Amino acid sequence: MVLRLVPTVLLAIGLLGCATGKHLAMPDLLLPAVYSAAGSSGFLSAAEPDTWWTSYGDAQLQLLVERALEGGTDARLALARLDEARAVRAQALTAYDPQGRVQASAERTQSRSLGDDPSPPVAQARNLALPISWEIDLFGRRSAARDAADADLAAARFAYEASRSSLAAQVAQTLFEARGLTVQLEDARANERIQGELLELIERRFERGLAAGSDADRVGAELARSRAQRMALEADLYAARRALLVLTGRGLLPVDDLQLGDTLEEPPAMPDAVPGDLLRRRPDVREARARIDSASASVRLAELDFFPTLTLHPSLGLSQQRGSINTSLSFWTLGLGLDIPVLDRPRLRAALDLQGARVDQALIRYETAVQTAFAETDRAFVRLRAAQQRVEILNAGEVRARRAFDATHIRYRRGLGDLQTLLDAEAAWRATRSALTTARLDRLLQSVQTFKALGGGWSPSTSPSRSSS
Repeated sequence: MVLRLVPTVLLAIGLLGCATGKHLAMPDLLLPAVYSAAGSSGFLSAAEPDTWWTSYGDAQLQLLVERALEGGTDARLALARLDEARAVRAQALTAYDPQGRVQASAERTQSRSLGDDPSPPVAQARNLALPISWEIDLFGRRSAARDAADADLAAARFAYEASRSSLAAQVAQTLFEARGLTVQLEDARANERIQGELLELIERRFERGLAAGSDADRVGAELARSRAQRMALEADLYAARRALLVLTGRGLLPVDDLQLGDTLEEPPAMPDAVPGDLLRRRPDVREARARIDSASASVRLAELDFFPTLTLHPSLGLSQQRGSINTSLSFWTLGLGLDIPVLDRPRLRAALDLQGARVDQALIRYETAVQTAFAETDRAFVRLRAAQQRVEILNAGEVRARRAFDATHIRYRRGLGDLQTLLDAEAAWRATRSALTTARLDRLLQSVQTFKALGGGWSPSTSPSRSSS
C-alpha cells in the first residue's frame, strides 16, 4: 500500500516548485575596531563584567544586588516568563509525538414487551479502545519545529538575562543616588549650622550696634532656604531607600532597616573590550539573533506545509456484550492516511510570504540592536571619561572655594570684612561643593551604565537557574 502512494508523494514534491522562500542574508555589519573613549578611564584595576558589582568593593551593593536577583519581584517575574517559554517549547514539540487517548464506554439496556411475549433480558455493552495517530516525519517537520522552538527558547533566555542585567544596574544606580542624597543632606545640615552660627554672630553685633538689622534678615532668609532644602532632601532620600527595598523584594519593611553610607567612592576601571564583543555579550543582541533563527525555522516549516502529510492510524480495542447473546471481541486496525495540499496552495503561499516578511523584520531588528548597542557603549565611555574629568576639576575648585570662604569668614569675625563678601564666598563654596557631589555621583552612575552597555551582569557560558527541557 505504501508503494502505491509513492507516485502521489513525488507529484506533491514536484508541486512545491516555486514555494521555496527567499534565501536568508544576514546584514553586513562592520563594527569599529575600538570605542571613542575606551581605555582612558584611569580608575582602579579592571573589573570582571559578569559580576561587575563586586568590583566596587562595596559589601552593601553586593548584598542588595544578590537579594534583588534572588528574591526581587522583577527577577521572579523574569524567571516565570522563562518557565513559560520552556513550556511553550515542550508543547510545540509534542505535536509531532504519537497522539492517542483511551476511549471507554458502558451501556445497559432493558426493553419491555407490550404483548404477551416475555421481556428480553437486560443487555450490557462495554467497549474499550486505544486509537493512535502518528505523523510519519518524512520531510523534517519535527526538526524544523524543534529549531524554531529552540530559537524561541534561546530568545526568551536572553530576554531573561537582559532583565536581570537591567535589575542589577537599577539597584546599583538607586543605591548610589541614595548615597548622593545622603551626602547632599549632610552638606545641607552643615550649611544650616554655619548659617545658624552666622545669624547668632550678627544678632550679637546688632545688639552692640555693630551691624544693621537688614544683615540679620538676609542671613535668616538664607537659613530658612537651607532648612527647606534639607527637608526636600530628606523626603527624596526616604523615597530612594523605599525604592531600594522594593527592588530587593522587601518593599513592606520599614526604611530604617536600610542604612546607607555617606560617601561616594571611586568606581573601578572598565574591562578591556572591543565593539565586536557586543555581538557575544549583549543579551539584547543575542536575543535579536535568536529571533532571526526562529523566523528562519518558521519559514522552513511554512515551506514544508506544501509537502504531503503521511499519518499512521493504529488502533487496539476490546468489546463485550451480554444479554440474550454473549459476545467478547478484541480487535486491532492499522490505517495509513495521506494529506496532499492541492487547492490550499494560495493560502500556503500567503503563509510563506508572511513568514518571509517576519524574517525581514527580524533582520532589521537585529541590525537596530547592534547599532544601538554600539551607540550606547560608545556614548557611555565618552560620558564616563567626561565625568572623571569633571571630578578632577571640581576637586581642585572645591579646595580653593573652601579656602576662600574660611579666609573671608575669619576676616568678617574680626570686623575686617563686610557681610556681602562673606555671603558671596559661602555661596561660591556651596555651589562648588554641590557640583562636586553631583559629579562624583554622575561618575558612579556612568560607570554602572558602561558596565550595562558592555553587556555586564551575566555570563554567556552559563544557564539560568532552572535547566531547560
